[in-house]
Amino acid sequence: MKQDIKSMTLQELTEALRAMGQPAFRGRQVFTWLHRGAPSFEAMTDLPKALRSRLDEEFRITVPKVARKQRSARDGTVKYLWELSDGNCVETVLMHYRHGNTVCISSEVGCPMGCRFCASTLGGLVRRLAPSELLDQVLFTGLDAGEEISNVVLMGIGEPLDNFDNVLRFLELVNSPDGLNIGMRHISLSTCGLADRIDALAEHRLQLTLSVSLHAPDDESRSAIMPVNRRYPVDMLLAACRRYFEKTGRRVTFEYTMIDGVSDREEQAQLLASKLRGLAAHVNLIPLNRVAESPLRPSSRPAVARFQQILEAHGIPATVRRSLGGDIDASCGQLRRRYLREEPDPQAKEDPQWKHGD
Repeated sequence: MKQDIKSMTLQELTEALRAMGQPAFRGRQVFTWLHRGAPSFEAMTDLPKALRSRLDEEFRITVPKVARKQRSARDGTVKYLWELSDGNCVETVLMHYRHGNTVCISSEVGCPMGCRFCASTLGGLVRRLAPSELLDQVLFTGLDAGEEISNVVLMGIGEPLDNFDNVLRFLELVNSPDGLNIGMRHISLSTCGLADRIDALAEHRLQLTLSVSLHAPDDESRSAIMPVNRRYPVDMLLAACRRYFEKTGRRVTFEYTMIDGVSDREEQAQLLASKLRGLAAHVNLIPLNRVAESPLRPSSRPAVARFQQILEAHGIPATVRRSLGGDIDASCGQLRRRYLREEPDPQAKEDPQWKHGD
């Protein structure tokens, strides 16, 4: 198989071209073309024709196709369903804020984590995305929309820390001054709570924002909606978050979905406040997006407001996330799932090597 050239760093690309007898500056030329969205080597017009032909023989360029595109009439949020080279699909969301344009990207095709409130996991994990496929979501969303992307959130389909090495390489690529040059402090990575991977991420001391999907402060409630909690209980997870802050100096954001009768009780707010005491943290309260296949329902507005009041009374900063794109299959995985039900793709088969072992 041809090598995935867009997953290569600038140094790797430069060395590969040197091995072809090319001067060092060719590596930066090719890297820049790739990160501008060049669909082929033929489009790299300032390269010698012979070099373009040789690159085409040895490398491939990933270019996703728009399978579906929905724009919210309420707030202008745009949701993309990208078709990858193997026929599988992932979702990307473009959101507009006063501080700039944010892209929420997927890290895997499907998800192995089994959270009860999430549509992404209903079909299980198909495969992990390559660094190029992560980068393409940022790059081609910006190109299609004709807008500059200033912020990236890894909070779409999949668990980013389950795709650890590819995500780290993506972060290096998207941060490159010769590429999109998106600063680490403009990137957020969300995890359902893989405590050992949080420790591994902390070793890299990146200045991104770590968002932890907590959703309940006690093991009984959290295990009922998030199977990952059986492996990494709440206290173990929070201990890893404290170590993360100690090594990086970066405040941890806790995503907390407000689910009626499951995670919104006043005693749970009290418990959450006590467990977060002393940790540099922010709690993002998220009204549940309804998923047709799930019996779970969102908390009432008064319940959300009371939960927030209790946290703030204990000195824990808490905000209620503004819901965007509610009229365009806003919840992660819903558009992909509906598309696959309507138009099954015989090429999008599950690869057994990507099955999760836990």
